[in-house]
Amino acid sequence: MYRVTFVDADGQATELTANEGQSVMSVAVANGIDQILAECGGSCACGTCHCYVDESWTEKLPAADDSEQGMIECLMNPTERSRLTCQLKMSAALDGLVVHLPREQY
Repeated sequence: MYRVTFVDADGQATELTANEGQSVMSVAVANGIDQILAECGGSCACGTCHCYVDESWTEKLPAADDSEQGMIECLMNPTERSRLTCQLKMSAALDGLVVHLPREQY
């Protein structure tokens, strides 16, 4: 089991556990993290699972592929730390990942 922490727009942190290969989006949805809407169910087609990866983790993640990057460009308030949680798969390398959630996805 790996740890992932979700920090909401008000600074409230929630640490959850994830299985190997589980998407950060599915961890959020299964545990009632309301800021992750996940309207497309994880197919990288809507952008409603947007997060901002904590600065301490940006260099540790693989780069976003072209599909994810295209969705990020359509998001509200994207930054260089923007990622889609459906594309982040938990592994030992991401144990302890911290993501910050936008106030709203639209």
